[in-house]
Amino acid sequence: MIVLATVLVTLAAALHVAIFFMESVAWTRPAVWQRFGVASQEAADTTRPMAYNQGFYNLFLAIGAVVGLILYGVGQHASGLALIIFAAGSMVGAAVVLVTTGRGYVRPAIIQGLLPLAGLVLLLIALATGQH
Repeated sequence: MIVLATVLVTLAAALHVAIFFMESVAWTRPAVWQRFGVASQEAADTTRPMAYNQGFYNLFLAIGAVVGLILYGVGQHASGLALIIFAAGSMVGAAVVLVTTGRGYVRPAIIQGLLPLAGLVLLLIALATGQH
């Protein structure tokens, strides 16, 4: 179970790196801003600083999860678990906040939050049953 949990958290981190790339690097490309529901190139240019900042939030969450996974993997279980739980929990929290901004954000919130939520649930089950 712990292996599946770490795979899911790794996939969540990879997704958040991809979101970082789209928001902070490729935001003004039409294929990207359209994916985020932005209406025009002008709107994408206007929102670029906000997207750039938001992308880095996603990157930092991914880094936290990866560092936690590495620490856990090298035997630093308490530190690794703390970082994994914090980073994945923050990803889930961000998805919940996204849902509160409107019904149009349910799908993106599910995409953003499902992997870390599943990873967290499996990790907590593994901890509760002594399988770590």
